Amino acid sequence: MNAAETRALLRALADAHARGQRAAIATVVGVRGSAYRREGTRMLVLDDGAQVCMLSGGCLEAEVVEVALEVIRSGQSALTHYDLSEDATWGLGIGCGGSVDVRVERVDPHDPVTAAWLSALQAGQAAALIVPLTGEGRALIGPDGPLLGDLPPALQAFAVPAALERLGSREPRAATLTAPDGTPVFVDISSPPPQLALYGAGHDAMPLAAQAHALGYDVHVIDPRGAYLTPGRFPGATLHALAPEDLAAFTPGARTHLIVMNHHLDRDRLCLRHALESGAAYVGVLGPRSRALDLLRTLAGEGVTFTDAQLARLRAPIGLRLGAEAPEEVALSILAELMAWRRGYDGSFLSGHAGRIHDVPTHPAAPTPA
Repeated sequence: MNAAETRALLRALADAHARGQRAAIATVVGVRGSAYRREGTRMLVLDDGAQVCMLSGGCLEAEVVEVALEVIRSGQSALTHYDLSEDATWGLGIGCGGSVDVRVERVDPHDPVTAAWLSALQAGQAAALIVPLTGEGRALIGPDGPLLGDLPPALQAFAVPAALERLGSREPRAATLTAPDGTPVFVDISSPPPQLALYGAGHDAMPLAAQAHALGYDVHVIDPRGAYLTPGRFPGATLHALAPEDLAAFTPGARTHLIVMNHHLDRDRLCLRHALESGAAYVGVLGPRSRALDLLRTLAGEGVTFTDAQLARLRAPIGLRLGAEAPEEVALSILAELMAWRRGYDGSFLSGHAGRIHDVPTHPAAPTPA
């Protein structure tokens, strides 16, 4: 799930508790074959049958709601296997060709582990919730190790290092792992949202910032021009009124994606230097390849050169080849590339693709699967 979906789910949960409603969270904990969503996808179900977010394209929701209502009544969590093959799914002929395991648990906001986990999700903090799918116990861990909860010693010795390894990856993903004794253990993941920083607050930055925010990015916009850098133009974004010579005040991290789009050669030159000298894994320059090369040549003439590793992070031009023209289309092209790059795909057509849809990696920058 992206951060926007998580925010919507948590907001609905808080509102439900304020009204005195009970709720359950259904989580995809296993996927085999083709399925609409992956492990870690969550859906909130309230005691009146209302739901927030989706586990599939509509195939499973009605059945999962019925299971969740029983879980809310009984307080007993449930693990249900759903076969999405043509003939097996309740005679509905869904025909997705895969199967999905869904765990449903009633939300107890007074349980310390649950409260801490929901707080981590709300804050976008790095954390992992370890849940044996058979047997008892739960544990919440952070990047430095166990925080709350209790697991059998042998299970903890296996699950905690495995969860820490997943938390340390570039794009942490939830998964069900198998312990040495055969116990299936679901590791759910909370991680900071990816950050997108735009150097430039021009007209074409507005749809890019808006679409990125809708996809769950932590959006930052950097520009010295106060008339352009306003909350009305960039709702939901963090604004930085910085001139190029003051860029040291903004420190990108490893989860930051930087895009240079000032449409001003001097500002772009200084912003590109700041971007390539930062710790950001992705640096993009809007415009033709020749423009980025000109910026690099100008910097080289000033004695500023970059290592091969720094230049390997540079994407120019940015975006997938969609034939984009309007600013909104260009934004779609850029965000499509960012998603493909982050998750390890090459952005090609699915039609005609011989392998499974979610097979990775397919390009050199792809994160190592955990």
